Amino acid sequence: MVMMKQPGVINRLKRIEGQVRGIARMVEEERYCIDILTQMQAVKAALRKTEEEILKTHVGHCVEDAIKSGDPEDQRKKFTELVRLMGRFG
Repeated sequence: MVMMKQPGVINRLKRIEGQVRGIARMVEEERYCIDILTQMQAVKAALRKTEEEILKTHVGHCVEDAIKSGDPEDQRKKFTELVRLMGRFG
């Protein structure tokens, strides 16, 4: 299964991309370190929120489809993916 196209997620990622370009400009302009770090924290928060949205889609689409399919192999695969992912989140 692949991710469904999500305009909201794409828009968020484009905003994040713009924020990162803004941070690069701030570094080039030798702006105050705390201001740069503040913007970096904003980017990290935006990425976390986007990650949550993609995870919700995965559970609501891919995992749900595996459960509905009744295919034990596919169900185990999706469960294992989620366990590994949660392990990486720490």
